[in-house]
Amino acid sequence: MKGVQPLNKTRSKLVVLGTTGLALLALVGLVLTLGPTVADRIANRVANEGRHFPSEDVEALHHGTFVVDLHADPLLWSRDLTERNGHGAVDIPRLIEGNVALECFFLVTKSPYGLSIDYTVPGSDVVTLLAFAQGWPPATWGSLLERALYQAERFRKLPERTQGAFTIVQSKSDLREYRRAREQGQVQVAGILGVEGAHVLEGELENLDVLDKKGVRIFGLTHLFDNDAGGSAHGVERGGLTEFGRGLIRELESRGILVDLAHASSATFDEAIALVTKPVIVSHTGVLGTCDSSRNLSDDQLRAVAATGGVVGIGLWDLAVCGSAPTDVARAIRYAVDVAGVEHVGLGSDFDGGVPLVTDASGVGRVTAALVEEGFSAEEIPLILGENAVRVFEQTLPD
Repeated sequence: MKGVQPLNKTRSKLVVLGTTGLALLALVGLVLTLGPTVADRIANRVANEGRHFPSEDVEALHHGTFVVDLHADPLLWSRDLTERNGHGAVDIPRLIEGNVALECFFLVTKSPYGLSIDYTVPGSDVVTLLAFAQGWPPATWGSLLERALYQAERFRKLPERTQGAFTIVQSKSDLREYRRAREQGQVQVAGILGVEGAHVLEGELENLDVLDKKGVRIFGLTHLFDNDAGGSAHGVERGGLTEFGRGLIRELESRGILVDLAHASSATFDEAIALVTKPVIVSHTGVLGTCDSSRNLSDDQLRAVAATGGVVGIGLWDLAVCGSAPTDVARAIRYAVDVAGVEHVGLGSDFDGGVPLVTDASGVGRVTAALVEEGFSAEEIPLILGENAVRVFEQTLPD
């Protein structure tokens, strides 16, 4: 029997590599033949577009709330975010229409072919193909850091391109000023910049300097692969924090950059929680209590985030909540609130993250209506929809 095991393991690897190879060929053909816009349409499908309110009271509640979404990936795609698009989930007009006051825009620099929440092939990377097909500068084709900087520059140009309807939040004072301006009708929506996965640093902690200067204020330690900082929930080793990762957390907290534990392996999650001195977030996730997935948080993890004073962002995609309806999202939020407390739960849509979505940005009011149906009060709903996230930003952002 001992002699059979290596052979079976080899065959298993060949199956994985063969499947990945077919997925690669299919994706190359899709993007190069039909174009990145088609890939965008297929990857970012939305089940229920548009708004829906069962009553004027619910509509007034939603539009009277400062809504914050903790995770979206529109900068990965080539669409013009200043115009209302007919595909994908996020652009400035749809954020305004859905009353999303503050959106967290993440920089995605690497993602595998044949995406799986249980295992990802370390060497594969679809973003290289997207960068080439979408006409990104040649420097981005081989550098994860350059991909982040290119996307960050697109983000930084949005205020000028929207004639002031959009603003960028990088500090506590920025956040306070924006809220005052929004109340006076001067600015309609704001964004905070985040990065997904420490692989963007390319093994050099000094590269955090340039990301900090570009305005990154949320930092996800891991994404879909294990990296220099620690293990991913979808990786091969799924180990804990490395010495590099521990140093990174200390540096992030000293700079006022919020630590995000989305996609972290159990070991990385536990060791990071034990090390942090400020609130953390899990920007986009589900909960095991309503959806049994290796991607989702256990009750102990929910309580651990709450113990730091942080917030868990409940996702708006099927594998996070085991469903494609706003009521599935509300059910997950109810469970998270019952375990962690209403002060520690928020929204983390994963808009434009290559997953089928419950709604696009214009239809976030559907979630509000589902929360009302779930029995949440008019005092609790604003906390969940945004004020909990605002509190964390006020505690962690630089002055």
